[in-house]
Amino acid sequence: MPPAFGGTLRMSRHLQGMTMAQLALKVGCSESLISKIECDRVLPSLQLLHRLVQALGTNIASLMTGAGDKDGVIARAGERPVLVVTPSGRGRGLKLESLSIDRALMQANIHIIAPGGGSNGAIQHEGEEVGYVLQGVVEMTIGERRFRLGVGDSFYFRSDHPHAYVNVGQEEARILWVNSPATF
Repeated sequence: MPPAFGGTLRMSRHLQGMTMAQLALKVGCSESLISKIECDRVLPSLQLLHRLVQALGTNIASLMTGAGDKDGVIARAGERPVLVVTPSGRGRGLKLESLSIDRALMQANIHIIAPGGGSNGAIQHEGEEVGYVLQGVVEMTIGERRFRLGVGDSFYFRSDHPHAYVNVGQEEARILWVNSPATF
């Protein structure tokens, strides 16, 4: 069972004094979908999740529970939080494994993408992004440009450019991805 984050979203919505209907209108989805997400019955796409946290004045990193040693310096393999954004199956699986312990200035994740999975649409926000493909083949769109990236390829772009990605290979893809500041 993937870690639940619906309750955290609900709490953020309440702290903003927003109803489900207001949030749904703000992010462009149904109130019913907001309810299902908050009750952990449905996992939103990465694009919708990003719109939700932006509307609530937070970021996706805030949905991941703490990792790391008592000093907040080391996060061991197998002990880092993994946020399941879309479940595996039908080529949609996307997980974010947090590498960031203190997310004040930057946010680092490993994007783990099932074949056919991806961001499910473009995202944009403030900041800068850099990444390195660890495994697999992905197609990345930045603005109007499209790139095919494989193992060892890297990228850098300003986050205010609309960006999207999809795993176009036959195996799971992994991308080491860093955002600064932690607005994603």
